[in-house]
Amino acid sequence: MIEVSPRAAAATVGEMVRQAGRRLAEAGVATPELDARLLVAHAAGLDRVAMIAEARSSLDAMTISQIDHLVARRLAGEPVGRILGHREFWGLDFALGPDTLEPRPDSETVVEAALAAVDAGPGRNAALKVADLGTGTGCLLVALLRELPMGSGVGVDISPGAVEVARRNAQANGVADRARFVVGSWLSALTDGDSGSPYDVIVANPPYIESEECGRLQRDVADHDPILALDGGPDGLVAYREILKDARDMLTPGGVLVLELGMGQTAAVSRLSERSGMAVAAVRCDLGGIERALTVRR
Repeated sequence: MIEVSPRAAAATVGEMVRQAGRRLAEAGVATPELDARLLVAHAAGLDRVAMIAEARSSLDAMTISQIDHLVARRLAGEPVGRILGHREFWGLDFALGPDTLEPRPDSETVVEAALAAVDAGPGRNAALKVADLGTGTGCLLVALLRELPMGSGVGVDISPGAVEVARRNAQANGVADRARFVVGSWLSALTDGDSGSPYDVIVANPPYIESEECGRLQRDVADHDPILALDGGPDGLVAYREILKDARDMLTPGGVLVLELGMGQTAAVSRLSERSGMAVAAVRCDLGGIERALTVRR
């Protein structure tokens, strides 16, 4: 339980953040202070700015009890995003669902890589067509369309539940008029009708964890992220092969495919890309220095 003085009603926002953070740190949670701030903010109904301005404001006993409940869920291994029902990505807010991965900062590297390719080519004001394969929450497509004001795009996911979450996120983030979402498998979902015309940018965060490793994932991943979005087959490369067999034909001349990578997969995915007739253009590292995004060009 969170330590509360006899004057529980006088406990402040700042005190609750410190106490929750201390509990999380003692349990070995990776980001205790950040998690504590997010949980307290959620329980208190405060945004980021208000958390600072109201740090000395008192919280009532009901709010303190709710904070204790949320912290207990985090200590049990439930990710903060799942507790809150949403997660920030690229400075935008994304609702989560049981059929979606929780967006992670590492995946912002894919957005950065795609924008770098656009900046080196047609520029962000061009009327670009974007496809996002395995869209999940729609975070990659929505983030890109926010940066490409004349762009339009389509997100593909095998899960109808994920597609519905992505549609809601596009609406909430102001790009619904330029984004659509379809249920299907990778690029084969884009071969019907006018959606089969070439794309300037294709992005994907495919499942890339080797099947054998899926049984050894951390609890906050294994218990809460859909296995379909994690398991990349015996060698972790099954989805890459499926995407790359059709990618060249679905790109405009000079168009780019940006793939998120698992640790140590750069060489293998680069070879698959070259065998498919495309050229490796760039490799981009995430903030931890891990090669995270591979850009290949038609």
